[in-house]
Amino acid sequence: MSRLYYPHPAQSYYEQRMRERAKRIKLKSIETQQYVVDKLKLGWTPEIIAGRIKLDESYPSLSHEAIYQYIYKENPSLIIYLPRQHKKRRKKYTARKTHTVWGSRTSILERPSDINDRSSYGHWESDSIESSDKKCALNVLLERVSRLTHITKLTSKKAIITSNAICKQLSIYPPDFCLSITYDNGTENTAFKKVEGKLKNKSYFCEPYHSWEKGAVEQVNSLIRRYYPKRTNFHNVTQHQLKIVEQSLNDRPRKCLGFKTPNEVYNELGGALPVRI
Repeated sequence: MSRLYYPHPAQSYYEQRMRERAKRIKLKSIETQQYVVDKLKLGWTPEIIAGRIKLDESYPSLSHEAIYQYIYKENPSLIIYLPRQHKKRRKKYTARKTHTVWGSRTSILERPSDINDRSSYGHWESDSIESSDKKCALNVLLERVSRLTHITKLTSKKAIITSNAICKQLSIYPPDFCLSITYDNGTENTAFKKVEGKLKNKSYFCEPYHSWEKGAVEQVNSLIRRYYPKRTNFHNVTQHQLKIVEQSLNDRPRKCLGFKTPNEVYNELGGALPVRI
């Protein structure tokens, strides 16, 4: 005699199992939970934590989705450490393929393929972050392969101030680690010829209104904004404080680097970091 199947009790049993499954603890060990909490407080994202933990055999592997579920379902007090509370992906655009007359400037469209595909190092991107008082600013430099970052406080956005800051930061490196710099079309970059004369490097400029073409430094700017949000008056921020942020960024694992840090990648490329005297 065959057993009878009752659909309503079966459905109720299924729904109960699904509810219990949702209640399972996402990060099972206290040690793993503490690791995640500590790294979130350092400014690491769940994706970076998940990628980095795979390199450490002391902890079991976990996915970034498990970390997000742990935060939102079991420990919502950690939401404040996430870069964004709502998941929203930025639309990506392809570079414009039209030719623009730049005069004495060289368009990014003429930048060699070894720079574009990051097959050679020593190529930098430069950008500025404006203060709330519209007077002082930050200059941010990023090396495209290692993502090594330098931050300098500027007393103004005048071109001479910006060029002096760039020369001071990059002159500590050997010539083969400062081959080119990519800028946007801001007036603070009009003294680029002075930088070329000092560092013997090549300059490239984004297409007009296409600052996203130097997206690596733009992305680092967003990380800096986590320390200094918009409306921050950089007049009240010291260079020493910026140095601490700079070191934190250079010691921060990056997904694009296989979850290594910029300092680790730079040391693999060229040895120990130079020390400013």
